[in-house]
Amino acid sequence: MGLNSTPSADRVHIAFFGRRNVGKSSLVNAVTSQNIAIVSDVLGTTTDPVYKAMELLPIGPVMIIDTPGLDDEGELGALRISKTRQVLNKTDIAVLVLTAGEMESKFDKDIEELIKKKEIPFIKVYNKCDLTDEKPVGDALFVSAEKKIGIQKLLEKIVLLAPKGNEKRIVGDLIEENDFVLLITPIDASAPKGRIILPQQQTIRDILDSNAVALVAKETECEALLKSVGKKPRLVITDSQVFKAAAECVPEDIPLTSFSILMARRKGLLKTAVKGVSAINNLKDGDTVLIAEGCTHHKQCEDIGSVKIPRWIREYTGKNINFETVSGTEFPEDLTKYSMVIHCGGCMLTEREVKYRMKCAEDLNIPITNYGTVIAFVTGILKRSLEIFPDLSALLD
Repeated sequence: MGLNSTPSADRVHIAFFGRRNVGKSSLVNAVTSQNIAIVSDVLGTTTDPVYKAMELLPIGPVMIIDTPGLDDEGELGALRISKTRQVLNKTDIAVLVLTAGEMESKFDKDIEELIKKKEIPFIKVYNKCDLTDEKPVGDALFVSAEKKIGIQKLLEKIVLLAPKGNEKRIVGDLIEENDFVLLITPIDASAPKGRIILPQQQTIRDILDSNAVALVAKETECEALLKSVGKKPRLVITDSQVFKAAAECVPEDIPLTSFSILMARRKGLLKTAVKGVSAINNLKDGDTVLIAEGCTHHKQCEDIGSVKIPRWIREYTGKNINFETVSGTEFPEDLTKYSMVIHCGGCMLTEREVKYRMKCAEDLNIPITNYGTVIAFVTGILKRSLEIFPDLSALLD
């Protein structure tokens, strides 16, 4: 991914919901002026959520999502409906599509109630208005995807509901102009060939946007670099996997934290993660811990989520603990079997989805934390890694 490419997690997610054959796909194509979704009179043409990253002015980078019908039938239909409901967890703006001139069904009412429960801004749209003499009621819009009627009004309403600015910084609020920040980035088997991972890319950009200087080095070069620069870095940020090595080479008077901790703060998870991490001390033989990742990737022999963290926790606790892993958009609806949840930094997930997962755990009083917090905790350097956030560091006293 290029540095000028907007990641999916940083795009406004606009999703279209409704029953089969109400014209969701046609409406998606009309709104985007592109043939994004396959259109057919056959019920259930859209069998999986369709994602399209694009620019939608004046909002900017968006993710348009066309979903399967909520009244799909059979065993496969139930799976499709489940995937559609999962899309809600990452949706910033929902477009609920109905057919003009038809009564609302139970499916329509149920999804509207769920959208309201999740506090998602939404627009109720009646499609195929050219086939009826009825008029819209309240805030609902009457449109025709085929005749391009009301599409501009729908776009205007989407723009009004779009989140407004105030993007959370990764590190920009912690540094000043002309500061230099050292980034420790190991290059191992799991690193993408020819690239560095997304949180590191985003952190570098945020540092440059602050008119500060980013120096990047592997953990093996850290000590020599610190001696040769001649200026103390304002902050050192390390990949969580080499937290211990970083702590050993970075002097105590230089603030040290991790990419994962900073990403958890950006996504609204960090305070909960700090509160939840001590649950590791309460784990017992036979307990099951869920490891959740927001991205999907080929698992390496020393994969951080499925191999290293389980090993470090077993070594730290001395307990025979079971671990289950999920990745990508998959996240269990029922968490009751787990003693705690350990999540990645969430760089590939929207803030809304990370907070949804966090709330799922909190509602069941299941501790939830994240990779960087766990690694700092089991290596005994969590307090140091949080010193740049005094209110959070105080939670450990």
